[in-house]
Amino acid sequence: MNWITNYVRPRIDSLFSRRDTPENLWTKCPECGTMLFHRELADNLNVCTNCDHHLAITPRVRFNALFDGGIFAEVKVPEPIHDPLHFKDQKKYPDRMKAAQKATGEKEAMLVAEGEIGRTPIVAAAQDFTFMAGSMGMYVGNAIVAAAERAVLLKRPLVLFSAAGGARMQEGILSLMQMPRTTVAVQMLKEAGLPYIVVLTHPTTGGVTASYAMLGDVQIAEPNALICFAGPRVIEQTIREKLPEGFQRAEYLLDHGMLDRVTHRMKLRDELITILRMLMGMPPAVAGDLPPPEPMDAATSAPMLDPTDETPLTPSS
Repeated sequence: MNWITNYVRPRIDSLFSRRDTPENLWTKCPECGTMLFHRELADNLNVCTNCDHHLAITPRVRFNALFDGGIFAEVKVPEPIHDPLHFKDQKKYPDRMKAAQKATGEKEAMLVAEGEIGRTPIVAAAQDFTFMAGSMGMYVGNAIVAAAERAVLLKRPLVLFSAAGGARMQEGILSLMQMPRTTVAVQMLKEAGLPYIVVLTHPTTGGVTASYAMLGDVQIAEPNALICFAGPRVIEQTIREKLPEGFQRAEYLLDHGMLDRVTHRMKLRDELITILRMLMGMPPAVAGDLPPPEPMDAATSAPMLDPTDETPLTPSS
C-alpha cells in the first residue's frame, strides 16, 4: 500500500486541492477586532468601517487622496551624512536603514510634495510611522527645512502631517538638534505671512511634539490620536498615580485647549481646503466645475459667431 500512500494520494491531492487564500486580503482592526477586506479598507482611507478606528496610513497613500486627482510633485530633500556616529546596538544603523527602506519602499521617514487641493496650491510634508517609527533624524530636519523654503519661495501654505515616536536615537545629539532647526523653519513661514497647518496623527510623541508638531497656526488631530511628550506609562510610573481615561488622546487635548479641531480622516481634505483658502484670503472653493456658458447675442438670444470661421463659439474655442 506504500505506493498508494506515497504516490497516488499526493498526486490526486495536488490535482484537486484548492489554492491557498492570500494572507494579505484581510486586515484585523486593532480596536474592535473586525476583519476588514483590504479593498474596502483602502477605499475608506484605512478607517475601520465598523468602529471608525483610524489605522496607520503611509504618506504616499495620504497624498494620493489629498491632492487633486492624486497628482503631486515630490520636493527634493538634501541628503544628510549617513551613520555619523557609527551607531550599533543589536544591528548596525545602516542595516536598520536598509531594512526599513526595503519594508516601506521609501528612502526615509518623511515625504515632501507640492500640488493643489481644491485648486489651492500648497506644500505638504508627511511622516511615515512604518519607517523606524517615523523617528526624527537629520533627514526629517532637512525635509522640514526644504518644505518651508519651498513654501516661502512659491508663497504657498505648508501642511504637515506628523506621526513619530520621537527623535532617532541612532543619531544621538544630532537628532535632538533638529528641534531648533525645525522651529527656525516654522518661523520662516510666519515671517513670510504664510499659514502653517499641522495635522497630528497617531502617534505623535517625544521631540516631535516638543518642536514643529505644536507650532501650527491651526492644530488639527485625527480621532483618538496619542499626542504627548512622555507616554502615559512613563508618567504613571513616575507619579505613581492612575491617569484619567483618554489622557493624552486627541479629544482630551481638544477639551483642554491644546488643539483647534479633531477631524475624521474622510472629512479632513474638505476642512483643510476651507481653512487654507480662508487664511490665504481666497474665495471659497467651488464644489464642482461647470463648463462656461456660451456667449449669447443680446439682440437675437442666439450663440454668437466667431468672425473667423462663422461657427458658434464653444468653451473650447
